[in-house]
Amino acid sequence: MNPKPAATGITSDQCAAKLMETIPTIMQFFRAEMRRNASTLPVSLSIPQFRTLAFLDRHPGASLSQLAEHLGVSRPTASNLTDRLVQKNLVSRTEHPQERRHVVLTLTEAGKYNLQQTRTMTSAKVAELLATLPEEQLISVVDGLAVLSKLFLE
Repeated sequence: MNPKPAATGITSDQCAAKLMETIPTIMQFFRAEMRRNASTLPVSLSIPQFRTLAFLDRHPGASLSQLAEHLGVSRPTASNLTDRLVQKNLVSRTEHPQERRHVVLTLTEAGKYNLQQTRTMTSAKVAELLATLPEEQLISVVDGLAVLSKLFLE
């Protein structure tokens, strides 16, 4: 691959390296903040449980296999994780109408509420940090995220 230099003299390889360095730091912040916020809610969530709720929010009616694939875990691990969320009344687990061996996973109202509260509190903390940036940098961040979103969703 022949990296193409950008207008500022940065190559695509350098940009990729910076992304690979920065994204884990941001995700670590999100995870720590979500853990902290989850402890203030009536039903405390681990990060895998939160990721499960977020996935089911985006993919209502997902199967256990789809959830396991998303989380990068085995089906038995995803099943155990789901069982704990069902016990907490955050997820409903029903048989697939056409295939009894498959389950359909959806968020309960309590699951939607817990997910939304955690997201709201975490977003507020991120907004607090971003408020320290001048408007030009905020615009740059939003523009950069729009570019990345379009690029990685294609």
